[in-house]
Amino acid sequence: MNRFFSSLSCDRPREAATMVVAVKKRTKRFIRHQSDRYDKVKPSWRKPKGIDNRVRRRFKGQFLMPNIGYGNNKKTRHQLPDGRKKFLVNNVQELNVLLMQNLSYSAEIAHNVSARKRKQIVERAQQLNIRLTNGNARLRSEENE
Repeated sequence: MNRFFSSLSCDRPREAATMVVAVKKRTKRFIRHQSDRYDKVKPSWRKPKGIDNRVRRRFKGQFLMPNIGYGNNKKTRHQLPDGRKKFLVNNVQELNVLLMQNLSYSAEIAHNVSARKRKQIVERAQQLNIRLTNGNARLRSEENE
């Protein structure tokens, strides 16, 4: 049997995914050079291109530039604090994809799903024992009315 599919066929139920603590190398955002000085220069990162630019030349005390060394561990990348990864769900049928992966993935209902469909997705997720990251969104306002 192919080594890639050997983990898919198992006779016993799968244990919870082993929790690897996600260590972020940097949590602060990289801000754009001189964005603190001018309102017209927004803080979203742009690489400085000037020939004399001190940020590009990496002078001491200047803003840091993003580079590949700030990347996170491949095993913990995109991992939520509970150790699972997100899976975007638009309808009830897409929950069936997570049927065997409910220990390593959490479902997240897409932002453009109506309250009526959300209620159906939440009910089906409880039946399949799938955790939802935003399971109670848009349901509270319905109950108040």
